[in-house]
Amino acid sequence: MSYTIASDIHTHTLYTRHAYSTLAENVAAARAAGLEVLGSADHFSCMIYPGHDLRNYQFFLNQSIWPRTWDGVTLLRGAEADIVGLHGELFGQDVDANLTIVGYPYRDEKTLFERVTEGLDYVVASVHDSSFTRDASLAQTTEMYLGALEHPKVLVLGHTGRSGVPFDMDEVLLRAKELGKLIELNDHSLEVDARGKYHGACSAIAQRCAELGVQVSVSSDAHLAMYIGRYPHIEQMLEEIHFPEELIANRSRASLLEAMATAGVCDLRNLMNEEA
Repeated sequence: MSYTIASDIHTHTLYTRHAYSTLAENVAAARAAGLEVLGSADHFSCMIYPGHDLRNYQFFLNQSIWPRTWDGVTLLRGAEADIVGLHGELFGQDVDANLTIVGYPYRDEKTLFERVTEGLDYVVASVHDSSFTRDASLAQTTEMYLGALEHPKVLVLGHTGRSGVPFDMDEVLLRAKELGKLIELNDHSLEVDARGKYHGACSAIAQRCAELGVQVSVSSDAHLAMYIGRYPHIEQMLEEIHFPEELIANRSRASLLEAMATAGVCDLRNLMNEEA
């Protein structure tokens, strides 16, 4: 079957440092691909800057100036935050950020994670450096993903099939379903999978989502504008397992915004009927 996927909510700009396109170039690519929604979710991670100073992450602080509609594309503000602990801790949650980017003290105390994400629409929570899970039990790695899902800003568990971290699939997927959160099916994971290392894990996760009725987000994880809105590897996998299209939360703008509201992450349903 042919799938309609009208949103791409895991994409990167030049801010990510190992990505190569501007936000404007990504919007233009989304428009050319016929997308209704573009979500920009650059890395919020120690891989971007070794220091944890708020000034390194001010890219996220001013996104309220982004238009909600740009060249006919609904633009969402996100971040891909690293999962860094076995209880689902996210990058920046253990760092105080009490000085503004010009060095004045804030009137309230908040963590780096809170400062960076408070103005964002959603967070994709992903494991990149899995070294902290090396000696962990299956129960502990399962708790890691469960903990990340519980965070109010987290909408999506990112590329779980590529992380190399085993977990109790049913326990995590069923909790995601209860919370209305999404499991990502990441095209980039299969694109770089020359040895077939990730395909089996990604396919098993997708298959179980289909069986349990868990919603997914199909994403390009594009680090270059030309890949935005393109999911050839995931679409082939979905066709192979006859994945039901109604479980793809980003099949349309309306279905994605409804999923975000249902998950309690951000209610932007007023944007459902925007004109292109």
